Amino acid sequence: MLKKLLIICVALTALLTGVWVKSLSYNEATDFKILGGQELSWKNLEGNWVVVNYFAQWCAPCLREIPELNQFYQAKHPNIMLFAVSFDPLQDQALSELIAKHNMQFPVISELRSTPWQQKPVGLPTTYIIAPDGRLATQIQGEITADTLLDTINSL
Repeated sequence: MLKKLLIICVALTALLTGVWVKSLSYNEATDFKILGGQELSWKNLEGNWVVVNYFAQWCAPCLREIPELNQFYQAKHPNIMLFAVSFDPLQDQALSELIAKHNMQFPVISELRSTPWQQKPVGLPTTYIIAPDGRLATQIQGEITADTLLDTINSL
């Protein structure tokens, strides 16, 4: 009887320890992964404007705006971060090939686990702008330029 009681106590201790460890790892969970492996959370990006542009390889306006997004990214605006997300789920290899083919010079999210916006966009291209406090500030539907993007952020 004592042996059974000891086994039950050990099992309960292991279970409670597992739940506690899981809760710790949940608090430190990442929200997305950039192609190449870096994992980030929206919370850790607070204090910066975050621009997230949805694109697809079959979307002509999306492909036309890539040079503008490259220009915006290369300008290295202080406290503004730019990421892109493929509308279509692609494996890392296919995503890498797409980035190389279109000379995308900004970080591309390869795995998106959670977002500050409610759902995937219904039209492309779509650009979300997240304010430094972590809230969704605005959403832009359609093709954008580097100047329009900067003007939009400066007006918010």
